[in-house]
Amino acid sequence: MAVKMRLQRHGSKKRPFYFIVVADARAPRDGKFIQKIGTYNPLTVPATIQLDRQKALEWLHKGAEPTDTVRRILSFKGVLFLKHLLRGVKLGLFDEATAMVKFQKWHEEHEVTMRQRNDDHKRQVRSRRPQPAVRRVEEKQEGGEATPAEA
Repeated sequence: MAVKMRLQRHGSKKRPFYFIVVADARAPRDGKFIQKIGTYNPLTVPATIQLDRQKALEWLHKGAEPTDTVRRILSFKGVLFLKHLLRGVKLGLFDEATAMVKFQKWHEEHEVTMRQRNDDHKRQVRSRRPQPAVRRVEEKQEGGEATPAEA
């Protein structure tokens, strides 16, 4: 049985929300699946991805083939890099502790990069936003009455 890791579409029309699932390749896109391993919401900026890294890694080791989009999601979350490091452990290139140190270092750098991208995006959105027009209201002083600004 060929097993695929793919997206299962949910949400209303023009408002997609996806489950990341492991399913038989012959099953329909939104049909029967073996296990749900995460969610993907492309509508948020940046896109929101929830993924169980351990389950995804187990299914990759069992031979599940990710689709192109799921492969990019797994790469973004570091699952494919972790699989690569564990393959090096299996071949005897380094021990598991070294692999986990390398992964933690990559993960921290990735988090910093993502934080910087989000900050840059927020700054760009703010700079594109039109500035509110400043209106000066001249208050008339009649007689000796105090205006709210003077009171």
